[in-house]
Amino acid sequence: MKDKLQDYNITIMGIGNTLYGDEGIGIYALPLLEESLNHLSGIDFVDGTTDGMRLLGPVEDTDYLIVIDAINAGKPGGTIITLFDNEIPAYIGLKMSIHQLGFQEVLYAAKLRDRYPKHIALIGMQPTNLELGVGLSEINQQQLPFLVNRVKAQVLEWRKVQ
Repeated sequence: MKDKLQDYNITIMGIGNTLYGDEGIGIYALPLLEESLNHLSGIDFVDGTTDGMRLLGPVEDTDYLIVIDAINAGKPGGTIITLFDNEIPAYIGLKMSIHQLGFQEVLYAAKLRDRYPKHIALIGMQPTNLELGVGLSEINQQQLPFLVNRVKAQVLEWRKVQ
């Protein structure tokens, strides 16, 4: 029986499409997090890009899930946004195509299969540019270290002994 939070698994998953500017924020943040958190055990890093239902396994196999993504909340570009558990709306990702399966379907499938993580945090950034092109906008690039720090703070908060 797991009785301390350090015994639980934390998965950090970056999702997004790096071909559409700031839509790739989760993918750009992931290696920075891997580098700065590699000294901690019990953390898995998943580059989810636009993998859709292939992410069901990592979602179902973790206790605590942090998803990093572009979040269109109608805020100024570069604004860091954090949502937890039931605050996460049914449609969270920005779809580049009506044929693309969104991450919300992955979460819904995990719920249906009764294999939903104990806690989920969606931590992301309001995109400034979603035009075709590789790389983040200047504003979002400048905010990237703050996004990384927000994710690290959440990991450390979850790892505290309850």
